[in-house]
Amino acid sequence: MKKIEDIFSEEKTKKEVIKTKIIVDNRERNSLIIPFLIENKIKFELKNLEIGDYLINDIIIERKTFSDFQSSIIDKRFQNQFENLRKTKRKVLLVEGFESYKNSRINENAIRGALLSVALSYNIPIIFTKDEEDSAKFLILITKREKKNKKNFSLRIKKELKSLEEQKKFILEGFPGIGPAKANELLKNYQNLISIFTEKKKNLEKILDDKTAEKLKEIVEK
Repeated sequence: MKKIEDIFSEEKTKKEVIKTKIIVDNRERNSLIIPFLIENKIKFELKNLEIGDYLINDIIIERKTFSDFQSSIIDKRFQNQFENLRKTKRKVLLVEGFESYKNSRINENAIRGALLSVALSYNIPIIFTKDEEDSAKFLILITKREKKNKKNFSLRIKKELKSLEEQKKFILEGFPGIGPAKANELLKNYQNLISIFTEKKKNLEKILDDKTAEKLKEIVEK
């Protein structure tokens, strides 16, 4: 009887192991969120993210303190940032430290209007958090929910690609060493993807460096 009781007590005290990794943008390396992730034994990796501050599978999380949210309205970064975020499939905005409009630097209606734009015009869900610890707890909760999802996700941020040109560019950017600029140049010089994939390596080297051209040909041909 004692052995059976011991087995069940061990199961109750066993901590949940979370294997899903959080990709953290390098700009967040000094955030107090990092210590909370370490404390909770959450796997994370620092990288340069094109969009957002955190990436969990294909969920992009943009984190803004209330002060930064106001600044983005004042210096007009707001529209460009959230337009890029809107194009992604799964996204969340964390607004951290918002308690009231009393300490706001701009008109209350400007803040209300910006929040409405995020939710209605850009279709981005908004989560209000108290502080860094509260934000970290939301990230950990998202990670726990995502561990049940068995799909394989690309680390490339997936956007809703509307035009054929966007789709072709997205495919090219998936090759090692080919970023947005090189993808645009290739599409400018070649009629379609087949023309690029069947082109001789020495001709591709007019646009790509030797190693990138060689890798592209290797992937396409093998």
